[in-house]
Amino acid sequence: MATAGRAQVAPYTVARDISMADLRAALAAGLRDFLACPMFGLFFAGVYVGGGLFVAYALFAWGSPTWLIPAAAGFPLIAPFVAVGLYEVSRRREAGLPRSWGAVLGALRGRGDEQILSMGVIVFVAFSFWMIVAHSIFAIFLAESGIGSESLEIFTTTAGMAMLVVGSAIGGLMALAFYAITVMSLPMLVDREVDFLTAIITSLAVIRCNKPIMLAWAVIIAALLFVAMLPGFLGLFVALPVLGHATWHLYRRAVSATEDGAAPQSAQ
Repeated sequence: MATAGRAQVAPYTVARDISMADLRAALAAGLRDFLACPMFGLFFAGVYVGGGLFVAYALFAWGSPTWLIPAAAGFPLIAPFVAVGLYEVSRRREAGLPRSWGAVLGALRGRGDEQILSMGVIVFVAFSFWMIVAHSIFAIFLAESGIGSESLEIFTTTAGMAMLVVGSAIGGLMALAFYAITVMSLPMLVDREVDFLTAIITSLAVIRCNKPIMLAWAVIIAALLFVAMLPGFLGLFVALPVLGHATWHLYRRAVSATEDGAAPQSAQ
């Protein structure tokens, strides 16, 4: 049965009263986790930044700079999966458990039930689908130019700007949908022995019960990642770890009790 301020979802309850104060508290806790364990945050951010720089270099080397914008727009879709290791660092720090590289990297394998791997497949499919959609939008607006055959100056034309507007709108809707299914599900899969469908349902329930605040959290994430990507992706070395740790703490605020009132499960 749901209690005041909480709603029942499958075997779990989710908060219905998340506030802006909770978002500020999550960011503050995320910063503390990053400062307490900076090597993990810098490592995972380095993997993400290295991947972004490689993609950018490859696109220019292959003479396809026009792919850079859709690739950069879709790259944040991968960020939640990269943050899985950060969730484990925060979980272990909260529980007072050792924070070794083996334990933290082991979180990427999940609990041996391939649930996080299944989410990884969803991430890959989502990114691939976005690139296909971006290609289709390019073909509609700039069919005569040929994707990959022009410089980035093509985006300053009337057709190019119209394509950016439409592409941004469609990409934003796709990113919002992906955010809704991953923002709580991935930290939940790190924290509890649940299947990925239950985790996704719980994540959607948190969004449904706290629409304005969770939308604000999405805007905060998007804005910080965007600003952090501008100086050659270097800002991500701080933004990504802090947001990853902060998302863990927001998850703990949103999904904190089972149906029978038992404490959340934690792996050792």
